[in-house]
Amino acid sequence: MRWIYRALILIAFTGGVAWFHYFRTHRPTRVEVANRAGILLAGNGSEPATLDPHLASGQPEHMIFHSLFEGLIAPAPDNPDGDAPGAAASWSAENFTVWTFKLQPQGKWSDGTPLTAADFLYSYQRILTAKLGADYASMLYPMLNAEEYHTGKIKDFSQVGVKALDPLTLQIMLKGPAPYLPSMIKHYSWFPLPKHAIEKFGKMTDRNTRWTRPANMVCNGPFKLKSWQVNQALEVERNLHYWDAATVKLNGIVFLPISSDTTEELAFNDGQLHVTLTMPLSKIPAYRESKSPYYHNDPLLSVYMYRCNTTKKPFDNPLVRRALAMAIDRESITRNILRAGQQPATGLTPPGCNPDYHVPNIMRFDPAEARRLLAEAGFPEGKGFPPFDILINTSESHRALAEAVQAMWKEHLQIPAGVLNQDWGVYIESQRKLDYQIARFGWVGDYLDPSTFLAIWQTGDGNNNTGWGSKRYDELIHQSFQEGDVAKRLQILSEAETLMLNEAPMLPIYWYTHSYLMRPEVKGLLPSLLEHRCYKAVELKP
Repeated sequence: MRWIYRALILIAFTGGVAWFHYFRTHRPTRVEVANRAGILLAGNGSEPATLDPHLASGQPEHMIFHSLFEGLIAPAPDNPDGDAPGAAASWSAENFTVWTFKLQPQGKWSDGTPLTAADFLYSYQRILTAKLGADYASMLYPMLNAEEYHTGKIKDFSQVGVKALDPLTLQIMLKGPAPYLPSMIKHYSWFPLPKHAIEKFGKMTDRNTRWTRPANMVCNGPFKLKSWQVNQALEVERNLHYWDAATVKLNGIVFLPISSDTTEELAFNDGQLHVTLTMPLSKIPAYRESKSPYYHNDPLLSVYMYRCNTTKKPFDNPLVRRALAMAIDRESITRNILRAGQQPATGLTPPGCNPDYHVPNIMRFDPAEARRLLAEAGFPEGKGFPPFDILINTSESHRALAEAVQAMWKEHLQIPAGVLNQDWGVYIESQRKLDYQIARFGWVGDYLDPSTFLAIWQTGDGNNNTGWGSKRYDELIHQSFQEGDVAKRLQILSEAETLMLNEAPMLPIYWYTHSYLMRPEVKGLLPSLLEHRCYKAVELKP
């Protein structure tokens, strides 16, 4: 508090006028105050739609969940994409098919209640119960009979491949070998949830009950929920019952929902944020050229795309969807609009999932072929094509890209596209209800395997939201989860991706990098291909 001592001296020797001048010019910023308090101030994009991990499917929720909850395996402090003990102290596998987890002996919920293997059974049963309507239920499908239970083919949950061998031992049995399971179960769909807190406010399958409110929420991560002021801030504080509480360095985190890239950058430069979620596209070249110590650009296992609502004409016609795909100049978008090292997406699955996986090279810019396909679909030179909107959530960068694609479709296909903006929660719900025509969509890999990008397009998957389905595609994805030969499995996935890209229920545009601003005093917030966060390793060193 050195500034206070200086102010007091000024008051004593020069009077109130000097004090007023000092306070006006030297008043500490919000970041400086937070540094002294050990509180990280983080931009979080949009307001989270929910704090229930079984009902979430977006990035704003993902960032917060890593502070509140912890899965069996946690992001490693020195490499968030690596594996470290979480709720499980150790684990072992037989043929990558039967996995046994020994839970932390000191594992507790934030209210002091012991965390046991039964909590995982409850959580897995809850997310797989169809009545709940969890978008991410299919993440558990590699588990034996999980899909059958979720779809109603099996009624008895005891037949699903998960057992509590004793209070501190959990066993998971899979359909087939999955060496990538440790990466998969770091996703929040696999996190334990507290039965005693959830059912205090309703039934297992009740949605959006009061259990996620600050006074009621019980969690098992390094932090617990302190306050949530909608559209203002969500604050978490230390969880003293966390099994590894002694290593947690921050006293808390404030997640700020700033949907405007420009507003977020201004807040950062005004000393209101330690780290942004993103930044304005137009500012990236200047930050890069000046070699600003604040600017960061990290690899990311993620793809930006447009969903097509295949239940609405004319987007029910694959010829139309392929025409739209071929009229997008991805190279121009990454070179002239994004300008931060993004790659044009030639397929769906971005590089980095598996070094032996070959991404189909199908998505290309070919205006002549696009016009031919559109004419074959019954819209020569765009004649008769109905007006439609590109749905985006609030963001300057999404609007800039949508307007570029809008211009490309107008130039090459003569079709009339508008841009429709919605706030995050409404935008998510519009896609769930298939109340859109074309919608922007970004997908960050949930684990290090191509299936994290391919499994969600199965018929009826909670994250599909296009209305598209293919019996052959579903068969291929199902086969991939049972195939033990690695090379054969990757070939099956490549065949599935090729089939889907030719049907084009979604139009991949580019493979991401992550551009953001972060202050030098933030230590331990490391890059992650999967955007995992090990918040207990983060500290502030002004």
